Amino acid sequence: MGLVLLAVAAGVVQAQAVPPAASTGRPGRVVLMDLDGAIGPASVDYVRRGLKLAAAENARLAVIQIDTPGGLDASMRSIIKYILASPVPVATYVAPNGARAASAGTYILYASHIAAMAPASNLGAATPVAIGMPTPAAPAGKPESSGKGPDDAMTAKRLADASAYIRSLAQLRGRNADWGEQAVRESVSLSAQEALQKNVITLIAKDVPDLLKQVNGREVRTAEGNMRLATQNAELLVIEADWRSRLLSVITEPSLALILLMLGVYGLLFEFSNPGFVLPGVVGAICLMLALFGLQMLPVNYAGLGLILLGVAFLIAEAFLPTFGVLGIGGVAAFSIGALLLIDNDVPGFGVPLWLIGLLAVGSALFILVIGGVAARTRRRPPAVGVSTLVGATGELVEFADGEGWAQIQGDYWKVRGAEGLRPGRRIRVTRVQGLALQVAEDIQESPAGA
Repeated sequence: MGLVLLAVAAGVVQAQAVPPAASTGRPGRVVLMDLDGAIGPASVDYVRRGLKLAAAENARLAVIQIDTPGGLDASMRSIIKYILASPVPVATYVAPNGARAASAGTYILYASHIAAMAPASNLGAATPVAIGMPTPAAPAGKPESSGKGPDDAMTAKRLADASAYIRSLAQLRGRNADWGEQAVRESVSLSAQEALQKNVITLIAKDVPDLLKQVNGREVRTAEGNMRLATQNAELLVIEADWRSRLLSVITEPSLALILLMLGVYGLLFEFSNPGFVLPGVVGAICLMLALFGLQMLPVNYAGLGLILLGVAFLIAEAFLPTFGVLGIGGVAAFSIGALLLIDNDVPGFGVPLWLIGLLAVGSALFILVIGGVAARTRRRPPAVGVSTLVGATGELVEFADGEGWAQIQGDYWKVRGAEGLRPGRRIRVTRVQGLALQVAEDIQESPAGA
């Protein structure tokens, strides 16, 4: 049967038929999801939505095609919880050829009802890592931690927790628990053929139709009891990422979240420094809200975030205070250290590149210096409005008696004080401001000769 497209859910889902089989009647459905890249909050939302649709469609099987270097521990555990609670059997398929299920991908593979791999793929290297606490592989026969320091203790705790977790998943699915623990403690990996031989995976399939053909008739245990798979002639529903998943994927990328944070801070700073522009304030507020939303979904080190904000505050103070560069240098240093510590995880795909940190630090310093220079020039500029601007202006004396009177200056009437010899009709010049009155004198340059 050729490829058949079926519009479902406003174009988000595509349906295509698997090669025909000898069975008759209406075929069941299989939901296919594609996880490509680091496992993060967007991946959780995508899998949750896919499994929910699979349950709603009463699908025969949900297939997660995966190619990942790893991801966040919290996101991985959320996906596994959805898989374990799914009433629809889940098959995780490491594909296409050349794909891998490293770190978090290995746990997801172990948690699935069916674990499959393409011929030229690999899995493993499931050791948990965290920034500032590297976890080197322990030599064979030696303990992973000497217990001599807090770092060693934390490493041992993480390894013990991860080992117990993958062993429990292996025992639930009847897979090789010893190798799973070895992948956690020693960061070992396996090819597809080796994984099949060691009972780490269920089967090797060249593509999704081959996978569905091989699993047809197998019995698996789901959250709602045992189920026999009937996937030989199933209709394949391909779940594509919707706008929410794409947005989550973008704003939970640490580099972009940091950029949005800086744009938000500087947009608001520019608006507060120059009220009335409006646009910088609006854009800055939107960027700041998006950055905070993205950061709250990431494993953020709040000390790093605090250092970033402290660095920005120092740079702002440097622009307005005569500290001769001390606050500026401190601000750049605090910002750089904070950006390095911002994401509290050393997972591939969830770090902030050093070149971006350097670029943002230099750009921040230049931005603040430019804003500070503009503000300094504005403070040195003489006032353009107010009574003090009348000093030196000329006008005509309207009435005058006993040293006080009124004069017309620049189209307005002002109370003036001056010498007794002044007479109405004379041209006068403002010499200084005295409270609410102007001190004036005769404007000799414009007075008629001999007057």
